Amino acid sequence: MKLLHLGILAGTLCCAGCAELVPAPAQSGIDPRWMDATVRPQDDLYRHVSGRWLDTAQIPPDRARYGAFDQIKDQTEARLHDLIEGLAAQPDLAEGSNSAKMATLYRDFMDEKALAQRGIDPLKPWLDRIDDVNGPASLARLLGQFAALDIPVPLEPGVSPDARASTHYAVYVSQGGLGMPDRDYYLNDSDARLGAVRQAYRSYLETLFSLAGQPQPAFAAERTLALETALASVQWTKVENRDSIKTYNKFALSDLESRVAPDFDWQSWLQALEISGRADALILRQPSYLQALGKLSRSLSLDDWNVYLKARLLDAYAPYLSPPFVQAQFHFQGTTVRGIPENRPRWKRGVAVVESAMGEALGQQYVEAFFPESSKERMQILVDHLMQAYRQSIETLSWMGPDTRQEALRKLAAIGTKIGYPSRWRDYSALEIRAGDLLGNLMRASEFETRRQIGKLGQPIDREEWGMTPQTVNAYYSPRMNEIVFPAAILQPPFFDPDADDAANYGAIGAVIGHEISHAFDDQGSQSDGEGNLRNWWTDSDRVRFKALTEALVQQYAAYSPIPGYHVNGQLTLGENIADNSGLAIAYKAYRLSLGEDEAPVIDGLSGDQRFYSGWVQIWRSRVREAESIRLLKVDPHSPPAIRADGALVNQPGFQAAFSTQPGDRLYRAPADQVILW
Repeated sequence: MKLLHLGILAGTLCCAGCAELVPAPAQSGIDPRWMDATVRPQDDLYRHVSGRWLDTAQIPPDRARYGAFDQIKDQTEARLHDLIEGLAAQPDLAEGSNSAKMATLYRDFMDEKALAQRGIDPLKPWLDRIDDVNGPASLARLLGQFAALDIPVPLEPGVSPDARASTHYAVYVSQGGLGMPDRDYYLNDSDARLGAVRQAYRSYLETLFSLAGQPQPAFAAERTLALETALASVQWTKVENRDSIKTYNKFALSDLESRVAPDFDWQSWLQALEISGRADALILRQPSYLQALGKLSRSLSLDDWNVYLKARLLDAYAPYLSPPFVQAQFHFQGTTVRGIPENRPRWKRGVAVVESAMGEALGQQYVEAFFPESSKERMQILVDHLMQAYRQSIETLSWMGPDTRQEALRKLAAIGTKIGYPSRWRDYSALEIRAGDLLGNLMRASEFETRRQIGKLGQPIDREEWGMTPQTVNAYYSPRMNEIVFPAAILQPPFFDPDADDAANYGAIGAVIGHEISHAFDDQGSQSDGEGNLRNWWTDSDRVRFKALTEALVQQYAAYSPIPGYHVNGQLTLGENIADNSGLAIAYKAYRLSLGEDEAPVIDGLSGDQRFYSGWVQIWRSRVREAESIRLLKVDPHSPPAIRADGALVNQPGFQAAFSTQPGDRLYRAPADQVILW
C-alpha cells in the first residue's frame, strides 16, 4: 500500500468513493445481551449499553484488565499462536528464513526444562562485564551497551525525525532506568499503597540477587533502591514530559561535556551505541535530569552502580531464565504492581517473544492469513469521510480566526493515512538466530533493532515505515510524520464490523479515526505544522481561546475519581481527552453527512444517532484490577475506560439531542457549558 496524502474537497460530502459504501445491513452493531435497562442512558450510557457485561465478565487470572480491546487481542493472539505452532512443527524450513527464525525462537522459549538447567549461566558474561566496570569511561560504555539491549537504564536513546527539521533523523535522549512504574512509587511517602509496593520491590530485588549468587543480597537491594530513588528525585514528571517545547533541547556533541554533564563520559557512551560519526548533535528531552545524572555518575560509588546494573539486567531477562527467576519477576511486576494473580500461559509468552523479536515478519503472515482487503477499502472510505467532516468543522469554528484556520486546513490536507499493513516489510536477514540460545537471540534481536535505528542517521526519512505491527490492536498519530496509522488487527468487531449498520461503525472505529486525526490538533500536536516541525502557526488570540477550552477539559477530568483517594490527572490526560471529545464530535458529523438526505432506520429500537453513541461507549467496556487502575492513573495519558466513554458524551450536542437529556440527568450539560474544540 502506498502512503496516501488525502485531497480534501470543500463543501458537502461528495467524494467519488462515497458511492462505494455498502448499503447498511439490518444489524445494529450493538450487542443487546449486555444492555442494562435499569440504568437510564441519560445518566450513564456506558453502563446502560454494557452493564450486564460489566456485572458478569470476569478478568482472566493472567490479566490486569479485560475489555473490548482484550477480547480482540485474545482472538489475534490465538491466530498468531496457530501460525507459530504451524511453523514450529515443520522440520524442513529453509535455513535462515524468517519462518525458521521464528520457529527457533518459539521452540527455545517453550523448552522450559532446558532453560531451568542453564539457570543463571546465560547472563554470567554480562554480570562479569558489570564487575569489570572500574571508572567513568567503562560505566558510560556499559550504560550504552545496556541501552542497545533495550535494558532500562538512566539514559534511553531513540531515533526519530527531528522535531524542528523533520526531513532529517535525530537522536533523542530521555530519562529512564527505574524498576517501578513511576517516580511517585519512590517519592510519595503519604500513600500507603505505594509504600507497600516499595517494600515489595526491595524484597524482589533481594530475591533476584540471592538467585544470582550476589553477596549480601539484602544490602545490595537497599543500595539499588537508594540509587533509583536518587534518579527518581531528579526526573521530570509525566506532565512535564508531555511538553513538546520544553522537551526539545538540541546540543552539539562537542557541547555535551561542557554545557550539559561534564561528569559523564559522553564519548564512551556514544561509541558504545555507534552514534559517533553518524550524528553531530543530541536532542535532550530532560536536560536538568541529565545534568543531575552526570553528577550522580561520579558521586555514587562504583559498588552502587554495580548492584544497580545487575538489578536492571536480572529484571529485564528474568522472564527468560529458570522458573525461580520467572516466578520472582512475575510476583512483583505482575501481582504486586498490577494485581494479576497468575502468569500468562507459557504459549502466550512464547508468542510475545516472537513478536518482540520479529514482529513484522509475524505480521506479514498474519495479514496474509486473516486480513481481508475489503476491510482496508471500507476503512479508507471512512477515513475520507472523517477528513472531510474535519475540514468542514475547521471552516466553521467560531473561536478560530482566518489566519490560524488556513494553517489548520493546510495541516489537515497534509495528513497521511496508513491502513492495515506496511507497503514494504522489514528485512530480518541480518538478524542471527541460533538454536538453543534464547537469551543470546533476544539480545541479538535488540541489538539488531538498535543498529537499524542508528542506521537511519544521515538517511532520507522513511515514509513507508510503521511504528506498530499489523497485529497490534491499537492505532496512532505521528506528529513528526503527520500521519494516522490503523493496524489490521483493530479492524474487527466491536471497533469495525463489516456486517453492521454504519451508525455503530462510525461511533466506534469512526471515532477512533477522529481521535487520531484530532491528535494533530491537541494541545501538543497543534504546536507542529503539516510538515511535522515544531512551529507556532497560531495567532496569539486564537491560542488564548484554545487554551481556555482545554483548561475546561482539564478541570472536567480532574474532578473524576475512579478509586477513592485517586483522581484522574487532568493535565497528564489532556491530549487524549481532547482527542476523545473532538474525535467523537467529528465522527458524528461524518456519520450525519454520510446519510445525505436520508434518515437512518430504527434498528433494535434504536435510532441511528442512538446507535452511533452506543457504538462509542461499547468499545470502552472494561474491567480493571485496583492495583492496575492505580498504576494507570500514575503513568497512562489516557483516562480510565468508563470515564473516556461517558466523559466525552457530556460535551456532545448530538448525544444530548439523541437521548433527550434534561437538567438533572447525570450526563446533561447545558449548551453554554459544553466544551467544543474542533
